[in-house]
Amino acid sequence: MAGINERLAGIFNQIANVIETGQYGEKIKVGITTLGSEHGVFEVIRGAEIAAKRNKDIEVFLIGPQVKTELPIICKTDCEKTAHEHMEDLLENGVLDACVTMHYNFPIGVSTVGRVLTPGLGRELIIATTTGTSGTHRVSSMLRNVLHGVVTARTLGIKTPTVGILNVDGARQVEKALKELVERGYGINFAESVRADGGCLMRGNDLLQATADVIVTDTLTGNLLIKIFSSFTTGGSYEGLGYGYGPGVGENYDKIINIISRASGAPVIAGAIRYAADAARGKLIDVTKEEYQTAKRAGLDEVIASLEEISGEDTKDKVTAPSAKPVTEEIVGIDILVLEDAVQSLWRNNIYAESGMGCAGPVVLISPEDGQAALKILETNGFIA
Repeated sequence: MAGINERLAGIFNQIANVIETGQYGEKIKVGITTLGSEHGVFEVIRGAEIAAKRNKDIEVFLIGPQVKTELPIICKTDCEKTAHEHMEDLLENGVLDACVTMHYNFPIGVSTVGRVLTPGLGRELIIATTTGTSGTHRVSSMLRNVLHGVVTARTLGIKTPTVGILNVDGARQVEKALKELVERGYGINFAESVRADGGCLMRGNDLLQATADVIVTDTLTGNLLIKIFSSFTTGGSYEGLGYGYGPGVGENYDKIINIISRASGAPVIAGAIRYAADAARGKLIDVTKEEYQTAKRAGLDEVIASLEEISGEDTKDKVTAPSAKPVTEEIVGIDILVLEDAVQSLWRNNIYAESGMGCAGPVVLISPEDGQAALKILETNGFIA
């Protein structure tokens, strides 16, 4: 009898949750780190409070300093680095389903997919990608960005999203490679430009009209676009529209971490929390695995190898990394096109280093004790000024 009562109680609780939230299942638990904003901790908390009030299917938790707020502070810290460590632990242990943060370094291969509202028509547009980087080769990175955009759209409930390629450097090569994948069996729903000559290469008009569900571009261009879409009404100092820079997506990435800018205001922060919850509920990690498996069956690896061989990527001498150790210091100012070369120049000198990509651009990660020696090597070899 007790077992039946427990099951009935569970059913009634689920019904009550559906009535309250309008959605089946448990609430999505989203954390947000509150340190680092140009607008202060309380602007971040205001955005979190808006999200908690507006979205009854989300539980919002704060990671940051002790302040007066009705929201729970799940980890208290006055250090950004420690906040990120807490965030990663909470995600790895399943305490949180997703998290929102700023100034976070993703590994190479992981890039964020933005979500904005177009100014004239108010249509949602997915921009792939906006921070991080899918790789160190421009065209093959943009090809991966196609997958990252499609994955995110599917996560948001768009089963067969339309895809357009922004007409930037390398767009024609991406189009050619993508159509080769299609011929090999990978399904893609190409968008058609609103301009008279049509085609899947998108112009500025297509961005404003959200001609495609997903616009594919290189990360730096995408970063610029999302800043403009988010702050075109404010003069640029305050991002007031949209959902932030989006979740990090990568072939083997197993966390849902959504990025906002230090300039993001409360409305965007609230949107980013909603976006993170949508990514978690839509099983972003699982969908990413499925999409990559489908693309690989169609020859993704071979197409990428061909693209990188054309540019001579395969001719670079590789060196073996020294023994790994924790890398917590960043060296900035290195061009993405030579980022891996910079890392290997340190390896040749027996300094362990890793490449990464943060909101401000490419970084080389090193241990604090190697800082001065690494800087000297990178300067000598012309990687930094």
